[in-house]
Parts: sequence; structure tokens; C-alpha cells
Amino acid sequence: MDQSVKITSFEAENIKRVKAVELKPSESGLTVIGGRNGQGKTSVLDAIAWALGGNRFKPSNAKREGSTTDPRLRVELSNGIVVERKGINSSLKVTDPSGNKSGQNLLDSFLEQLALDLPKFMNASDKEKAETLLQIIGIGDELTQLEAKEEHLYNQRTTLGQLARQKRGAAEDMTYFPDAPNAPISASELIQEQQAILARNGENQQKRYQAQQLDSRCKDLAAQLARLMQQAEDINKKVNETTSQLEQARSDLDTANKTVEQLRDESTAEIEAKLQEIDAINTKVRINAARENAFAEADELDGQYKELTDQIETVRDQRLSLLNGADLPLPGLNVQQGKLTYNGQAWDCMSGSEQLRVATAIVRALKPTCGFVLVDKLEQFDPQTLAEFGAWAQTEGLQIIGTRVGSDDSCQIIIEDGYGMPPASTVDTTAAFANTPGLAMATGDPVPPVTPVDRFTALTANTTAPVKPEQKWSL
Repeated sequence: MDQSVKITSFEAENIKRVKAVELKPSESGLTVIGGRNGQGKTSVLDAIAWALGGNRFKPSNAKREGSTTDPRLRVELSNGIVVERKGINSSLKVTDPSGNKSGQNLLDSFLEQLALDLPKFMNASDKEKAETLLQIIGIGDELTQLEAKEEHLYNQRTTLGQLARQKRGAAEDMTYFPDAPNAPISASELIQEQQAILARNGENQQKRYQAQQLDSRCKDLAAQLARLMQQAEDINKKVNETTSQLEQARSDLDTANKTVEQLRDESTAEIEAKLQEIDAINTKVRINAARENAFAEADELDGQYKELTDQIETVRDQRLSLLNGADLPLPGLNVQQGKLTYNGQAWDCMSGSEQLRVATAIVRALKPTCGFVLVDKLEQFDPQTLAEFGAWAQTEGLQIIGTRVGSDDSCQIIIEDGYGMPPASTVDTTAAFANTPGLAMATGDPVPPVTPVDRFTALTANTTAPVKPEQKWSL
């Protein structure tokens, strides 16, 4: 269909709280159904939803309590289709002047279910709202892939940032020795020198041991000689031999003693001190090297962090370009981190009027052939907000039928005790009641009590009063 379908007229009797209501909403803009609480305003919207949406919208107790007459519904649509429900079973009758196959399937082909149940969208989760918008613009899969890539890169970057901060913090906490050389010092030469001294000292010790052995031998020989000298002369020869050996031993001892006296042991204390110094220096060098490595690792992580940041920005630019290129139902709509946003604000941060405008625009875009939306509880919005919303709907060519507690000039019809009637300010009551049977209007004549049915009949007989300038935005 070339044009969106709208509600031309609506009639309802004996449904929930509704006794008798006839409504001819404005072709576009806002049509407000007013009245006090409990009078049947919401019942009117429920009746429209049931008539057009099928039994899924049927009230659990459709028939008005206390009524002896079955519910009756009649809706005329701008495409010429007439929808009726009446009788004990409230069976559906769809009359199509074009001759198309009638029934609920025909209605479903151009009507949007959410247009009949806007709270279902408004109460949906953030994810469901976002998915609905993506369904409209047809970029859900591509945007999901980009968001998943962005999340992966973001998590990577976060991990690298944490590691870089840990490395840098550890490096800063490490001790630094500015006087230490850049490379460890070699101790091999000093160790070789030390080993040479220890070898020489070992040789000296061996010589001392030999001298001690010779001294011990001289003492043993002297004792042996003393014993031999006490023997008989037959062993003089042995004595002389031993004496000769003694003299030679003494000579060797004198030589050895002279050599020992000349020996001087060398100290390794200086080398040991230098080795200890080298070890301390090299410890500082290793600590400094570890510190430099930590800073280098931190710098490398910082570089990777920046690279990931650039990648994230690229993905975000791609995502923004994707959304900017989409045919959005309302300027300012977006999907960020899987959530629906409007002018940068998440759903729970939007004003009530913004939520209503966003929901209405999205539901309209789901099925452009459905040119109307039902909205309940408009009393939460001030008159100015309602006027702005109505003006926007007028510009969009969208028909909005809503309810509001009140009976001021913003209302096009008032529901009172189940009956629909124009606001008192728009009705010429004298003309309306002039032709009412049994109602005396002459001065001084008694005025009989008016029943609700009489009042409904009388007030709906004359509804052609001109619209006030301040009402034009809602018509």
C-alpha cells in the first residue's frame, strides 16, 4: 500500500468499562481521550487493540459488568476496510471494498502489533530495544560483529595497560645504583693471581713439613746414638757410621733451617677484598639491568596499548559510519554497547517525552503501512510537552490516539461513566439539548434529570464547534 493506514472512526459498546463511545480521531497528530480515573479511557484503547489486533488482545472479561447486551465494536480504516466484532462470541468480520481475502491475516498484513501495545516496547530490555532498531535499519549482524571486535580489543588493551602499570611500578620500586658500571666486572685475573699465591704458599708449607721431618729424624738418630754408645766396642764401627749419618743430617738441617728462615708467606686479603668489591658492583649492575628491562617492557606494553587504542578508534569510526549511513526512524538514535540511545542518552536517562517519541518513531518504522499508534497515560506529560509531541506527530503524518487523566482543552473527547462526549468547552449545550425529547429549555420550566444515555446522545449530536487556536497542535 502506498499510504499508511489510519483509523477513520471507532465505535464501541459494552466493553470493559465502556458503555457507548464513538470516536473520529484526527487524521494525523494527537487525539487525546480524557476523563477521570476509572471512567473507561483505557478501555477504549483496549477495545481498539482487540478489534484490530485479534484475540491476543481480547480482555479476560470483555463484556461490561452489569450489561445485558453483548460487546460491539466497529472500526473504519482509511483504506476502506471495516472491522466489526459483535454477538455473544464477538466474532470478527472484516469487510474489504477491494475484494481482498478478509480476516485477521489481512489486518496483520498492514498493522503493527506494537502500535496496539506500545508499553510492550517501552518496558522491553535495553538489548531488546536496540535489536528492534537494528531490525529496522538492517545492520544488526554487521554492528554486532563490530561491537564484539571493539569489546575484544578493549579488553586486550585493558590487560596490557594493567601489565604496563605493574611493570613500571615494579621498576620504580627497584633500587638503583648510579655509581655502578654498565657491565659486570671480570674477576678471572684476580682469581688466577690468588691461585698462584696459594700454590706458592702450599710449596712453602711442604718445605716446612720437610724441615720438621728432618728435625724429628735428627732427634731419633741422636737417641739411637746414645743407645749405641752405651753398647760394647764391637759396635763402634756402627757408631762411627751413625755418627757420620748424624753429621750429614745436621748439615742438611742447617741448610734447611737457613732456607726456612728466608721464606715469607704472601697475603691474599687484598685480592679477597677486591673480589668482594667486584661481587657488590656486579650485584648493582644486575639490579640496574633488571630495572632497565622492566622499563623497556613497560614501554613496549605502552606501544601495544596505543596500537590497540588506534584499532578501537578505527572500529568505533566504522561503527559510527555504519549507523550514520543507516536510514534511522528518528535523528539522534544510536546503538552503543548494545543499548539504544537518543542524543547520546540511554533509555533510563531520557525524559518521558523523549522515551515516548523514540518508542513511537521506532514502532512506526517497524511497519510503515500502520499509520497510527495507541498511547496510554499521557497525564505524565505537561501541556507543552504534549503540544510538542502532537506537533511532531503532525509533521510525521502519524496518527496517535492517547488517554489522559483530565478534561482540559487538550482532550478531544471525554469519557465519563463509560460514555464518550466532547469537552464541555467545545459543545453548544443549548443547541445540543434543544431537540432532546422531554427536556424543557424555556425559562422557568423545570429541567428533568438527564440520564447518562440521554447526555451521551445529546452531546454527540453537536460536535462541530470550531477548534480553538491552542488546540490546533493536537488535531
